[in-house]
Amino acid sequence: MFSVEEQRILAQAAEIIRSKLIYTPALTNPDLVREFLQNQLAAREHEVFAMLLLDSQHRLIQFVELFRGTLDAASVYPREVVKEVMQYNAAAVILAHNHPSGISEPSQADRRITERLSKALATVDVAVLDHFVVGHDSVTSFAERGWL
Repeated sequence: MFSVEEQRILAQAAEIIRSKLIYTPALTNPDLVREFLQNQLAAREHEVFAMLLLDSQHRLIQFVELFRGTLDAASVYPREVVKEVMQYNAAAVILAHNHPSGISEPSQADRRITERLSKALATVDVAVLDHFVVGHDSVTSFAERGWL
């Protein structure tokens, strides 16, 4: 899909954006998050489900890729998501996954897993701030659509 040189450039761009995220006082800029996630996930040939773990001031603690799937699906387990959140003592999360098809329109399955994860994380007082679906040229936000 991408040449070795293009992959190297994308990795450098992702690291620059990641460093901006780490030193940002709080993740209140959805465009910066969108740009970071697109650099991390858009070029993947398989579906990846990831999370930005945030502290109580919504500063980035860690970006983690939790599940890797196939061309059109990834199994997501709420128990494993909660374990990861607790390991980092996160107060809030931003969920994200890519659609290798390149189309960022969320599916009904995407909406269902977001609801399940939101309920599971609420039991341990962790807020789900957003869920981004990453396509090749666009990123869709659940929060911007009023779904969270």
